[in-house]
Amino acid sequence: MGKIPSAPTLNDVAKAAGVSTATVSRCLNSPDRVIKATRDRVMEAVESLGYTPNFAARVMAAKRSFTIGAIIPTMDNAIFARGLQAFQDQLREDGYTLLVSSSAYSPDVEEEQIRALVARGADGLLLIGHERDEKIYQYLAKHQVPVLVAWSYAPDLPQISVGFSNTGAMYELAQAVLTAGHRRIAMISGIRQGNDRAQNRVSGVRDALQAQGCDPQALTLIETPYEIEKGARAFAELMARDPRPTVIMCGNDVLAAGALGEAHRLGIAVPQDVSITGFDDIELAEIVSPPLTTVHVPHREMGRKAAQQLIAMVEGRSDGQSICINTAVVRRNSLAPPPAG
Repeated sequence: MGKIPSAPTLNDVAKAAGVSTATVSRCLNSPDRVIKATRDRVMEAVESLGYTPNFAARVMAAKRSFTIGAIIPTMDNAIFARGLQAFQDQLREDGYTLLVSSSAYSPDVEEEQIRALVARGADGLLLIGHERDEKIYQYLAKHQVPVLVAWSYAPDLPQISVGFSNTGAMYELAQAVLTAGHRRIAMISGIRQGNDRAQNRVSGVRDALQAQGCDPQALTLIETPYEIEKGARAFAELMARDPRPTVIMCGNDVLAAGALGEAHRLGIAVPQDVSITGFDDIELAEIVSPPLTTVHVPHREMGRKAAQQLIAMVEGRSDGQSICINTAVVRRNSLAPPPAG
């Protein structure tokens, strides 16, 4: 049996390119610091030799894994896709790798994944929303793992957050609904237990009702998981009530798409018979019929800024700064004045 060839080393690349090993390292880790002609020569040697950097050696030298963990509630739909893509793009620019897992909205699963990522040497963690057992934050502090919260902005809490006010965003949308003349308002919300984003969106609608002189507890509310079929089922239940709501505000665009689909199935015209609104402004909001009035969340800006803040925290350049991302109500054809009568 022939001898297995040894893997090419940093010295082999340096020799082939006619440069020092330090220059090879700079080309791989900080390419902008090397002139293009030298960088091209080094990368040609890397390619021809089939060289792979020794990740373990890099970790030992830097005392970092150059890995960031992110735990999102679900991968079943596109709610988190844009923001997470921008987060990963920024990490990659700065030489970090992203590990993503999903908790399926289970606090126990999220805790398992947090501990697993810390055990695997994650330099920092991105978590969605603030609501979780305080012992999790204590655990991360004990292990000196920086954590940043996204999709929520709460400057009064100790955790650094890069996100938006879910209460304020939904308040603005509810104001638009009330200004259109609606008073029989129903809402299809995500499950609020353990989900501060869902809690705050319901609070935003109730705050707007109160500001308009309406009873905030009169809001007809159904809680359900963020799934198209669940939104459809909740819509049918709400429209079977007497009196019917004239508008149904949904906790996100996925629920709203389900509601729209069920409206078509039942022969209920939107917005002539009932208006429907969403939240997030994912691509789905534009392609459903009619297109959804919703809240636009700048997911890419949020993801990029979250990565920048978390990297600065990991590298010890900053303690982190909470950033509020501005949202905006997007008016489309699913919202109209209530039907007469």
